[in-house]
Amino acid sequence: MVYPFIGFLGRDDVGIILINQFVAEMIRHAIDAHVQSIPAVLEIPSKEHPYDASKDSILRRAEGMFSAEDFR
Repeated sequence: MVYPFIGFLGRDDVGIILINQFVAEMIRHAIDAHVQSIPAVLEIPSKEHPYDASKDSILRRAEGMFSAEDFR
């Protein structure tokens, strides 16, 4: 399951990768290793599994960039 993801990362014609959060958990190590901004990897909820914000790698990275004082 990780090989198609790696293939998409290497393509010049892909700017955004949408991946179901449940599937993303199966290849979490590969998603967390991707640190470049393009292609962006966006985790989306599925109909069968509830969304868990604590598992979303982009949301965790964004939280680390800002503090509570930035929004005052």
